[in-house]
Amino acid sequence: MSDGIDKPSKAEDEYFAKQEIERRKRWAKEQAEKNSVDEMERIKQLHFMKCPKCGFDLHTIEFHGVKVDQCGHCGGIFFDQGEIEQLLQHEAGIMGRVMSIFR
Repeated sequence: MSDGIDKPSKAEDEYFAKQEIERRKRWAKEQAEKNSVDEMERIKQLHFMKCPKCGFDLHTIEFHGVKVDQCGHCGGIFFDQGEIEQLLQHEAGIMGRVMSIFR
């Protein structure tokens, strides 16, 4: 005697259980990635433009035509990527001019 409702087979139950597990794994992975991005942004905001030596605020100053970061508390000067090379090029130009006097 059938009441018109078929019971799912064991294979169907396993299939849907596996689908649900995979869906939950994807969701957990997406959440972990989102949380790590959010956490990285939070950490960046805590340390952005802070002196690595004493923790006070850094201020951007111009030094020989290159914008560098200087701590108003301890006086430390900190370079972003490529800034020291720019300064060295500038200094090499000055040294070249000084050396040209002796040629």
